Amino acid sequence: MNVLKKLGKDFIFLDGSMGTMLQSYGMRAGEIPEEYNIKKPNTILNIHKAYVNAGADIITTNTFGANAYKLKDSIYSVDEIINNAIMLAKKSVTHQLIALDIGPLGQLLSPLGTLSFDDAYEMFKQQVIAGDNAGADIILIETMSDLYEAKAAILAAKENSNLPIFCTMTFGENMRTLTGTNPLTMVEVLDGLGVDALGINCSLGPKQISSVVKEIVKYSNKPVIVQPNAGLPELVNGETRYSLDSCQYAQELADIADIGGAIFGGCCGTKPEYISKVITLLKNKKPLKPSSSKLTTATSSTKTVIVDEKICIIGERINPTGKPRLKASINSNDYSYVIQEAIKQVDSGADILDINIGIPGIDEIQKMKDVIFELQSIIDTPLQIDSMKAKVIETAVRYYNGKPIINSVNGKQESLDLILPIAKKYGALVVGLTLDEDGLPKTINKRVEIAEKIINEAKKYEIAEENILIDCLTLTASSNQKAVLETLNAIKIIKSKYNVKTTLGASNVSFGLPNRNLINSTFLAMALSYGLDAPITDPTVKFLKDTIMSYRVLANIDHGCEDFISIYSKSDSTLEVVTKNDETLSLVDIIIKGLKDKAEDKTIELLNTLEPMNIVNNHLIKALDIVGDRYENETIFLPQLIRSAETVKIAFDAIKNHLLESGNMDISKGTIILATVKGDVHDIGKNIVKILLENYGYKIIDLGKDVSKEKIISSITDENAKLVGLSALMTTTVPSMEEIINAVRELDDSISIMVGGAVLTEIYAKKIGAHYYGKDAKEAVRIADMVFEAK
Repeated sequence: MNVLKKLGKDFIFLDGSMGTMLQSYGMRAGEIPEEYNIKKPNTILNIHKAYVNAGADIITTNTFGANAYKLKDSIYSVDEIINNAIMLAKKSVTHQLIALDIGPLGQLLSPLGTLSFDDAYEMFKQQVIAGDNAGADIILIETMSDLYEAKAAILAAKENSNLPIFCTMTFGENMRTLTGTNPLTMVEVLDGLGVDALGINCSLGPKQISSVVKEIVKYSNKPVIVQPNAGLPELVNGETRYSLDSCQYAQELADIADIGGAIFGGCCGTKPEYISKVITLLKNKKPLKPSSSKLTTATSSTKTVIVDEKICIIGERINPTGKPRLKASINSNDYSYVIQEAIKQVDSGADILDINIGIPGIDEIQKMKDVIFELQSIIDTPLQIDSMKAKVIETAVRYYNGKPIINSVNGKQESLDLILPIAKKYGALVVGLTLDEDGLPKTINKRVEIAEKIINEAKKYEIAEENILIDCLTLTASSNQKAVLETLNAIKIIKSKYNVKTTLGASNVSFGLPNRNLINSTFLAMALSYGLDAPITDPTVKFLKDTIMSYRVLANIDHGCEDFISIYSKSDSTLEVVTKNDETLSLVDIIIKGLKDKAEDKTIELLNTLEPMNIVNNHLIKALDIVGDRYENETIFLPQLIRSAETVKIAFDAIKNHLLESGNMDISKGTIILATVKGDVHDIGKNIVKILLENYGYKIIDLGKDVSKEKIISSITDENAKLVGLSALMTTTVPSMEEIINAVRELDDSISIMVGGAVLTEIYAKKIGAHYYGKDAKEAVRIADMVFEAK
């Protein structure tokens, strides 16, 4: 079966849950599922055969957790596990394809966690090579909650095999992944990276994920994979069961097929009969053909800017040319001023930020990586990578989390040959400058000719027109007045002939003339009327911002004038952006913005006039409450939440040091024990909870992952803890959680227990005896505050 030929033409059926089936064969909590490939091969073989008999087209190997991190305590190597897994899958099939199953590593990637992108890549690479060598037909990357981790896995797959790649992510009821990615952003990034199919798995039941599937189908030109759970988990007679039977599950998946799903299977709670029933309902149907619009987008990991929908402002201020303070910041590796400039532009309305750090003599590759890393942990604004060096560009887009813009390629063949392959490989937008070996053209026709060359060369790499931004380049009116209209007319012609978008630096035109702001704003208005989509300009200059905002109204882009009214009704005149400088930022501002380098000095300054607990309650906790509310309202996401929490930690450390020096008391609000239960090696959620609780002033005893009942009971006794937090991601480990809860209650019924994890619901938490269900880190803080206030 050639899966690529069948994709999108016929429904393709994956198998169901391996974990659920292993439980039915008696797998106990704490056992490593992947070791069954060697210890109990007949069990795995029987499970595969059951799915083959159910009619599955693709059999998924028992390798979900077969990575170096999760298997570090196993007596078997990654290669041994994968080789045996694929051998068993091959024995079970007749004509079916075999998918090497790759799940998340179980750690958060930096900056949210401690795992580097390169280390993640190497672990995925080991799996891919082993699977490819053993004879896998497809690579299935699934249950990803972090877009950055998904990117590392996809690159490892593409660079170390030629196998088709399927990739699915897991979404919550808020239609976002754990780290804040929405369906549109997922589609844009994964499609750009070149996966063959994408979609959603695990998460919830079919009905609950249907809204996510609708969004994915709306934007995806690739076949959409749908592998939900068998409804929601329930506890029945001490066993974990799911709310949908096979008939209900199949009917709900058939409804999703009518939305546009093309590849179906199952996750937690699904068994062979579930897959069989789905196949029966869909056997006489064909998948809907993708009908998504071709959009021009740039993304971070949590936000997508659609250039088609509005005039997008690309902020130009992060460029060291003529800016000694910015140059000094870059040279010294102190990026606080770069961060300040980024925040200032975003606060002033920039949709995208151009990042240029080109200074002679520096290690531009490393510094570009550092700046991108810093900015992406603070702001969710997409970035435009601006460099004259191909190696800098490639490194930057490789480590960028999202879909960036490359600035730039030009009409020189050398430039096209260097930059276009990078744009294709990483799925980036690319700016095309209309200059070539003969330099900057002065005529309309030459500009259009170069633009056409760039567009046609891009097509050779299968780069679509909507992923190109043409820059017709602005000459100064003082030295070449005629060329100004040549530029504008070239924009108009190019927009009429191609589906590309256009960009332009809006400040060069006035060089050498008095009243530059007047010239710039008039030129900008003219350029917009000729079809300019994304001006590169300074959003903090009110004349330019005013021009764009008013143009959006007059061109019927700002429907109902809503944006204009919301901004200008607050003022009698033009938009005035007020940005605080370093000296006037409060500690609350510093925490909200995540300015870690400023937290210690500001805290020490406050300690000269305020009591430590005053600072904790009225500055640190106040700021965290604001950040937490923004996180809940989805105006910020996990990267910004973690950054603010890390900033609070620096302030807390300064206060603790002050108390130690003065011999005063500790400021801890209470002791909490956290643990991922026995048999479960996933501790991402627990670690996020730990960070936030610590920064709300609690002492956290983190016992880690795969923690036994005995160790938890011992720690409660040693630490005199009044609150215990237990985490589990896998359904197979929930019985272990219930066992621990019973032991804690037997020890001391006054100890409060909160639980959390992807497999739990509030009802389920109550059934296994927990006092509280912590659906996320912010809820865990509320629970802790309630518990310790009561005690």
